[in-house]
Amino acid sequence: MQLHTIVRLPNGVFAPYTGIKTNLLFFTKGEKTKEIWYYEHQYPEGVKSYNKTKPIRIEEFDAEKKWWKKRKESEVTWRVTIDQIKASNYNLDIKNPNTVDPTHEDPEKLLADYHTILADLKQTRDKLKQELMTSLGDGTK
Repeated sequence: MQLHTIVRLPNGVFAPYTGIKTNLLFFTKGEKTKEIWYYEHQYPEGVKSYNKTKPIRIEEFDAEKKWWKKRKESEVTWRVTIDQIKASNYNLDIKNPNTVDPTHEDPEKLLADYHTILADLKQTRDKLKQELMTSLGDGTK
């Protein structure tokens, strides 16, 4: 059997019954797997999660239907060869290679942000210290 497509659904699709992410697997009988396409289903605009009163709707799969026949890689789609699957010991939990992990930003930018946060923190601490000294009757205003 050929596993040809995995559609990754976001959290909450089966809430409140489970918070586990769900994947839809599509097979073709009688063929061998050569590659697997991944499609990462996105929440619609303005939706942060699904729940019992705001479930996923069939119209939200229009993007997948449009992509299905003319597949190409994008920020939400990618493909993995069978050799890559074998090399990962058949682990199908392949992360989207087209998304940037926020923890892997440019080190120079992270360092600059860190110094800005430290400066803001020092300024807040100094203001707090001055307020405490004033309220405790230090005499400085």
